[in-house]
Amino acid sequence: MPLFIGLMSGTSLDGIDAALVRCGEGHPELLAAKGVGMPEELRQRLMSLCQARSVTFQELAAAETAFCKLQAEAAKQLLATTGTSANEISAIGSHGQTIEHAPYGHETEGGHEAGSTPYTLQLDNPSLLAELTGCPVVADFRRRDLAAGGQAAPLAPAFHAAVFTAEDEWRVVLNLGGFANLTLLPPTTSKAPVIGFDTGPANALLDEWHAHHRQERFDRDGQWAASGQVDDALLERLLDDDFFRRPPPKSTGREYFNSDWLQARLSGHESPQDVQATLAELTAASIASGIEQACRQQDAESPLTLIPCGGGAHNGDLLKRLERRLPQVALTSCEHFGWSPDWLEAGAFAWLAWRRLENLPGNLPAVTGAYGPRVLGGLYSAQ
Repeated sequence: MPLFIGLMSGTSLDGIDAALVRCGEGHPELLAAKGVGMPEELRQRLMSLCQARSVTFQELAAAETAFCKLQAEAAKQLLATTGTSANEISAIGSHGQTIEHAPYGHETEGGHEAGSTPYTLQLDNPSLLAELTGCPVVADFRRRDLAAGGQAAPLAPAFHAAVFTAEDEWRVVLNLGGFANLTLLPPTTSKAPVIGFDTGPANALLDEWHAHHRQERFDRDGQWAASGQVDDALLERLLDDDFFRRPPPKSTGREYFNSDWLQARLSGHESPQDVQATLAELTAASIASGIEQACRQQDAESPLTLIPCGGGAHNGDLLKRLERRLPQVALTSCEHFGWSPDWLEAGAFAWLAWRRLENLPGNLPAVTGAYGPRVLGGLYSAQ
């Protein structure tokens, strides 16, 4: 079966994940993976673009080129580590770096700007990536779904279905990146469709708050959050947001949930560690609510298996909070199914690149709200 590389950089902006995947008609198989850390200067540059109200073309071009070179380095390191040549790779699936995601148009807390155009923007330069790696590249996956009336996110649920669907069990795949999204997988004996959506912040607010107060990028294993007490009044204010009440399909990002959103809900009297604990509880509560909503919608039978992935799958405090809020759900590691939680999203874009080369749709209309199945991504030759 052909070999593909998937490249992923999520909203946490911590680096490039590269996964070597064998794809075909059966289950996609993870063969190897490599992570390349994000240099702090590039991370800060990308972070500033994520929340900028105006930028120059030069700033965008410089950040995109630097990001693309880091992607190429991750792909080349993966090839070197595995002894694989570039001409053995059918294509690289490149997600790019999301700068803004606004499927409803520009959104504020008061609603959406009248006449605002829906958009999703990922910095990427697939032509340069093909030139630097010598591999064909499939990129720009999201805008095809957006053009067909969809949210352009999440796109991983179709891949989750290919990897994790069981014959006789309902399962939930939970991606805990900067933001959380879930995929509810019915058993093969059910006629119910796969559904999925973003539930809200996962690590984004936790990381920002921790970095501001502790000068470290993230709260390792949730230790600082575990040392605080949940502020119930603050949690109620955080959860009292229209996004959490909005029915799916839905997706979100930093352009909505950010430090300004949090600051507007603080009284100013909270202790920093209690805010961290409350943000962790916000993640758990919004995920639990999302799972319950999805199960009601699909009339899902219990028990459910919950499969966490992404960086948050290593956050022991967050997983304990989820277990307390979802006592009927059994948490099961991705490792049980042959996939590391760290490489699942990169694997998804390798698989989506395979779908593009096979002229097969990569979106699920029941997830994104698109008018129908669409073949995603553009192909950029290595020659």
